[in-house]
Amino acid sequence: MRTVLIIDDNPGVGEALALALSLRDIRPLVALSPGQGLALLEREAVDLVIQDMNFSADTTSGEEGAALFRAIRARHVDVPVVLLTAWTRLESAVELVKAGAADYLAKPWDDAKLLATVENLLELAEAGTEVRRVRTERRARKQALAARHALGDLVFEDDATLRALELACQVARSDVPVLVTGPNGSGKERIAAIVHANSAVARGPFVAVNCGALPADLIEAELFGAESGAYTGAHKARAGRFDAADGGTLFLDEIGNLPLEGQMKLLRVLDTGTFQRLGSNQTRRVKVRVLSATNADLKAMVREGSFREDLYYRLNVIEVRLPPLAERGDDVLPLAEHFLAGRATLSDAARDALRAHAWPGNVRELKNVIERAALLAGGQPIGVEALGLPDAVAAQAAARNLDEPSRAAVQAALEAAHGVVSRAAQALGLSRQALYRRMERYGLTPPP
Repeated sequence: MRTVLIIDDNPGVGEALALALSLRDIRPLVALSPGQGLALLEREAVDLVIQDMNFSADTTSGEEGAALFRAIRARHVDVPVVLLTAWTRLESAVELVKAGAADYLAKPWDDAKLLATVENLLELAEAGTEVRRVRTERRARKQALAARHALGDLVFEDDATLRALELACQVARSDVPVLVTGPNGSGKERIAAIVHANSAVARGPFVAVNCGALPADLIEAELFGAESGAYTGAHKARAGRFDAADGGTLFLDEIGNLPLEGQMKLLRVLDTGTFQRLGSNQTRRVKVRVLSATNADLKAMVREGSFREDLYYRLNVIEVRLPPLAERGDDVLPLAEHFLAGRATLSDAARDALRAHAWPGNVRELKNVIERAALLAGGQPIGVEALGLPDAVAAQAAARNLDEPSRAAVQAALEAAHGVVSRAAQALGLSRQALYRRMERYGLTPPP
């Protein structure tokens, strides 16, 4: 059962709140002083605190309540706190909301409003507890993976990336081919390098070939080598990438770009470990672990006849899918900080914009955006405009237009809501914290 602690020196207030909470199947605890409240917090599992702001009859400063709030935040940072008072100055409430108070309600309170606030905050707290549990579990998995396997300097936090790495490390010691799939710029080569680093041939060479960057008439020569005179311009014999990768790993990026004749020869190497150089009848033997990657739909290419079905199944013994950056939201900010390398800091608005952007260019796009922003910032904090993301700038401008009601609009909303700040905030389309800031700026207090 969810538990709410009420800290108020008025027994009548404690009893009334306890009864209201009990009717919603919420277990109430009542403390009549800050000391009793803090002691209960140490002994009991409390999900939320409702605390008064004044504990002395001869003062309305709220200093006692503020001290209690700060003590709770220092010892129980994850427990939401609702401030409840009839006397405290607005400035004190604004200060504590900025310091992390969940809400601020005036006495006499509206039962329906207070209970709705409490239940919403309890739901948020439960969701936050689950998020923290998942992150703690993920951190433990990440640490365990890093302790057993070589991950290089790969920067990641997202569970989708962790799952891909766990699979990659799990199959690394086997000798089976691995196909890494994912969009351009997502980091497929980094995954392949990690498979190699944790494989039985880790001490051998890691040779990467981008099949999409080679002219079709040179791909075979690049992979298998060529004898002198095998093609125009071949003035001497040359070794291919399979020769270079002997005893190690050959990574074939953009494997979907390999022409059909090259696919046939690659299949033979995978099946027999032998091949012939272009222009030669001599069979050569190598021991190479082959990894491949693609951003193409190879199954569709098989149906179209542009990719051999037997080669597809030979390469795709194990598939490691690396999702696009848009599906790895928790990776965005760690990667951004990594690319910044301490040259500048990100404003809160910039961090929000980075998280919200779709990243069609994936990690490569993020790196370019951060490099540009760091250069333009000149050591100053990076704002949204410096990121050069049109959707982020437009969103910020729209938010500014919606988030700047006039003094008259704020005053009218407060009067219409009879001084209930949360209702006025809802009417204005603002959060309570945002409305408190505007009231402070305009010198307004809720009407009695």
